[in-house]
This record gives sequence, C-alpha cells and structure tokens, in this order.
Amino acid sequence: MQVIPPALENLIEQFSRLPGIGNKSATRLALNILRRPARQAHELANALQELHSSIRLCSNCFSFSETDPCAICGDPKRNTSVVCVVEQSADMLAIEKTASFRGQYHILHGVLAPMDGIGPDELKIKELLARIHRGVIEEVIIATSSTVPGEATASFLIDLLSREEVKFTRLACGIPMGMDIKYADKYTLSRALEGRYSP
Repeated sequence: MQVIPPALENLIEQFSRLPGIGNKSATRLALNILRRPARQAHELANALQELHSSIRLCSNCFSFSETDPCAICGDPKRNTSVVCVVEQSADMLAIEKTASFRGQYHILHGVLAPMDGIGPDELKIKELLARIHRGVIEEVIIATSSTVPGEATASFLIDLLSREEVKFTRLACGIPMGMDIKYADKYTLSRALEGRYSP
C-alpha cells in the first residue's frame, strides 16, 4: 500500500537530488509547498521554468546572467586589465559582497578532479587563455579554494600562466580576523607567513 501520493513522492525525489538536501529535508520542503496556497506553488514552478529559459552564460566571464555581456563585464567603470579567476559563480558573488574588487572575473565552472572525470577540457581554461591572448589583461588573480582540488587547479593555472606574458597572483590565505594564532592549523599559519605584507 502506497502511503505517500505519487505526486508528492515525485516532488520529494526531485528535492532530494539537490546538494545538501537529504530525504527528511526534501520531505519537509515538499510538505511545506503542499500546505501553501496553490498560487505560491505555481509561482515557484514558473520561477524554476524561467531559470533555464532566461539565464545564460556571459560570453566573456562565463557567469550566469540574463544579458550578454553580464552587468560586471558591461560596466565601463570596471578595470578590464585585472581578472579574478574563481571556481564557481558563488565565489564571484562572495568577492563582490566585499566591494573591494573592481576588476572583472573568469568563472571556471569547477575544479580539476581526475577521479570524477573533470580535466582541463571540462573547465573554462581555454577561454581564459583566449582572453589573455587578446592582450587586454595585465594581471590574473587566482582565487581558487584551499581544498586539494582547488590547490591542484591553482597549480595547473600557475604552470600555464608562467608561459604567458601576464602577471599572476594568488589570494592571500591566512588567519581569519578575530582568531587566536595558537588555534590556527600549521597549514593556515604557513600560508599566512608566506602571504605576509608590509603595513
């Protein structure tokens, strides 16, 4: 005997495919939508449908956008000679929230992960080199995460960029604001010492 109606079970299954959503969370979300007015469910369905029909990749930086070029690449006040390379659009949004970077971005759409079949050809690396070869970029900031795949991707990019006539830098990694030094792990402390600067 089927306890959960098929339509509800299908919605639970769709939600559970999302990263970080287990069966319990998916069930809670599906039941919450079911309890709301039908109008709100239709609005959600319309928003999901519009997502893929309205949003595309910017042909310059490969961020998600409704326009091409995106708002950042199309902004004449941004510095086109400095490009920050990030793994995902979420990383770009995090940097934008700081309001301290006025250059452009290049989204790789992932990191190198040979075990998962993700090599250089699956990332937007060729497109980054094409941008550099156009001669406008003077500095590339490598802003990949400090995870093992992020570090591997950064090393790969450093090797490629060392053959190009462009300056490249990495984001400084170190001790977070407000953290006591004695609690930092040796790798974080090591990177903080390497990335030290003159005040």
